[in-house]
Amino acid sequence: MNATHALHAMGQSLWLDNITRSLLTSGTLHRYLDDFSVTGLTSNPTIFDHAIKNSHDYDDAIRQKVAEGKSGEALFFELALEDLRQAADLFRPIHDQTNGVDGWVSLEVSPLLAHDTAGTIAAAKGLHLQAGRPNIFIKIPGTKEGLPAIEEAIFAGVPINVTLLFSREQYVAAAEAYMRGIERRIAVGLKPEVFSVASLFISRWDVAVMGKAPDTLRGQLGIAIAKRTYQAYCGLLDSLRWQRLLSAGAQPQRLLWASTGTKDPQASDVVYITSLAAPSTVNTMPEDTLKALADHGELGATLPADGGNCEEVLAKFAKAGIDTDALAAQLQEEGAKSFVKSWNELMQRIASKSEAFKNKNAG
Repeated sequence: MNATHALHAMGQSLWLDNITRSLLTSGTLHRYLDDFSVTGLTSNPTIFDHAIKNSHDYDDAIRQKVAEGKSGEALFFELALEDLRQAADLFRPIHDQTNGVDGWVSLEVSPLLAHDTAGTIAAAKGLHLQAGRPNIFIKIPGTKEGLPAIEEAIFAGVPINVTLLFSREQYVAAAEAYMRGIERRIAVGLKPEVFSVASLFISRWDVAVMGKAPDTLRGQLGIAIAKRTYQAYCGLLDSLRWQRLLSAGAQPQRLLWASTGTKDPQASDVVYITSLAAPSTVNTMPEDTLKALADHGELGATLPADGGNCEEVLAKFAKAGIDTDALAAQLQEEGAKSFVKSWNELMQRIASKSEAFKNKNAG
């Protein structure tokens, strides 16, 4: 049994952090389900930008949509949903077998809405309707403006993947937004079963403090933050508030590890997978990391519900002058800006391809 199967057997879901049209049409994604126990996937603007930039797989679809008079964001979401519906259908048996707990794919609202509550709510509802599949999460960032949008979307019955979370505090705020949405549904007699995951970004922590903390602490910050957040997650699941929701028929919002590709050349290429094994969680990983895990990954102990030594490690970073609260806010803001940059590049790429096809058709 390789490490991917072992993680799955332990109760952690393995999701692919990638989607391209060729992954679907070549049968590769289907093979990952069997070979690596992959049970879902996530996407973001950067992934789609790379997919469209690095292949001609989308050219025919773009050409056709241009001929139909489509452009910009509307054209992109049609392209993305064509891929994601196909992936959702592939994962649908898993979704049905797990009663909706697993077998999900994710689509992000426009990153330009990261600080626009009303716009995010409208986009989440619209994309959910347009997607037309029960196992497509709509991704909303856990920014200050995103939190009320998460609550409102959950209340409206839209499954949500909360993205761009970097700390225990940001996670708890997202979890509380989710619970408020469920509580409001119960209060008005609606079914409380609306699924959600909360995505904590890991590797960017270690990139941010590279060269700013002692070498003895290298590569330890992201995992310590994850352990601290997992402790809060376990505490929430045991809380009376959660238990009341569960007894009413709600489903727990699962904690998801994101940004798990190793960026430090001195670190193991699977460190953020093997160190974050925990039941009832999700780990979404880049394709190379998934393959590396299957090839040579060795699992250690599962995450301790009490956070283990996380506070001791975080105290050492504090002593080295690292303010993790300030850094969490900075990382979230930088993450939002990074997605906006990818989004703008994606829109420009689609616009330039659209223009080229228009000119070719005219000629």
